[in-house]
Amino acid sequence: MKKIKKVLLTLFTVFVVISVVLYFALPQVFSQKLKVYKGSDLSGSKPAFDSAKKTVIIIADNDGTEMFDLMAPFYLFNATKKANVYVVSEKKAPILLVNSLFILPHYSFSEIDSLHITPDVIVIPNVTVHLMTPPKSSTVNWIKRHYTGSNIILSICDGSATAAATGLYDGKPITTHATDYKTLQKLFPKAGWVRNISVTQSGNLFSTAGVSNATEGSLTVIKRVFGEQTMQSVLYEVAYPHADIKVEHQSLAVNKGAVIKIVSKMLFRKNYRLGVLLSDSLNEFQLASVLDTYMRTFPKSINSYSVGGKNITSKYGLTLYPTGDLDKDQVNEVHVLDPKSFNTSEQNLFINASIVKYGAERKLYPIETCLERIATMYGTNFKNCVKLTLDYN
Repeated sequence: MKKIKKVLLTLFTVFVVISVVLYFALPQVFSQKLKVYKGSDLSGSKPAFDSAKKTVIIIADNDGTEMFDLMAPFYLFNATKKANVYVVSEKKAPILLVNSLFILPHYSFSEIDSLHITPDVIVIPNVTVHLMTPPKSSTVNWIKRHYTGSNIILSICDGSATAAATGLYDGKPITTHATDYKTLQKLFPKAGWVRNISVTQSGNLFSTAGVSNATEGSLTVIKRVFGEQTMQSVLYEVAYPHADIKVEHQSLAVNKGAVIKIVSKMLFRKNYRLGVLLSDSLNEFQLASVLDTYMRTFPKSINSYSVGGKNITSKYGLTLYPTGDLDKDQVNEVHVLDPKSFNTSEQNLFINASIVKYGAERKLYPIETCLERIATMYGTNFKNCVKLTLDYN
């Protein structure tokens, strides 16, 4: 009897400890204090408009937009060489991506309207900082005004909240991140919510499952608009890990077991202060893969940096602003996406940090590159938790 009581007491103690840990840790795990751009340089370039090309407009919200949701389509549609691709937001001001990078939109809603450009494709990333906060009416109304019925809408991940709020998906298939499926189904019951598929389509209305499925959604629309050959070319360029677009998908939500593993890692494993070094002509797809994947390891901090804190122009003309300050921040680990341009003076800025270089000697899908290293650092079980948050399977 004493042994049973001892076991029960031990189990009760473990339960209390885990409960306390979850109570205090969860707010830090799933919410962050959002960074605010404090600079004044808004001199980003605007890609020229080519009337012979299709036009893709990617919606963004200045207060926060999911990084891979936005950057993956931006890169993939640009890689076709057949599209004008613009990031458009309510204000012509820096947009915060996953709390670790600022980008400058090409146009505000009013500016793009003044040019009388009708988009052939409208991409809606996750622009909801909190799911229980209704999508902004200004964004919803802009989308409704610019959907003609003959152009295409592609909703990505929890961009489904904004898409569903337009009413255009009422009674039509739409999907979202597996973890947020039930919440969004309750918020927008008229939409035709479906699971276990990477991309849905009803006429010209498309949607994707969570974060990582931005690739599948973009490739699907590229195939529809530009053809199989162009889609295969883009697929090959990013080392996509399948011969064709992967439609099969398991809608696996982040569960309590995953949360406990994440909290355990935060409490009992080394939490690094991570940094990614920005440089001109940086590959947007790779940058988004690294920042968005490592953010989901819940490090002590994760920031982007540039020499002198200057703004950077990416491969396809996005203006990038760093969130970190090399004069103030302590960085344990720096990810260098372009090792060839990593000179001695830059190395000296990070003399106390480990340097992670991304070489071209092994062509691998960027998310897979990150996941392989995460598994080495924290184990396969934790890597699988990261995959759940990415809705990647």
